[in-house]
Amino acid sequence: QVQLVESGGGLVQAGGSLSLSCAASGSTFSINTMAWYRQAPGKQRELVARIISNGNTNYADSVKGRFTISRDNAKNSVYLQMNSLKPEDTAVYYCNAVGYNAIMYWGQGTQVTVSS
Repeated sequence: QVQLVESGGGLVQAGGSLSLSCAASGSTFSINTMAWYRQAPGKQRELVARIISNGNTNYADSVKGRFTISRDNAKNSVYLQMNSLKPEDTAVYYCNAVGYNAIMYWGQGTQVTVSS
């Protein structure tokens, strides 16, 4: 089992920045991929950014060039630096981890609100 705890959400004006953190605990040795997803009201949950254990990353087109995902394996943590935020980035952001056995884990989510 893996437990994920996010922190760092909040309210920011358009054009501002926020940084999210996610700390994993439990069977962290089993984690392959870590990612951030988000879900806006009335919309489906979508992938924001993903980082694999080898460091490879991929991003949603809507956040490329503005968001950066990083990972600290020693601290079992993943981060999301969000710059140039837009109102459409408003959502609940979820930390996600996928084990080598394909089992998926989710954090409880953290609210990010971008005001115009």
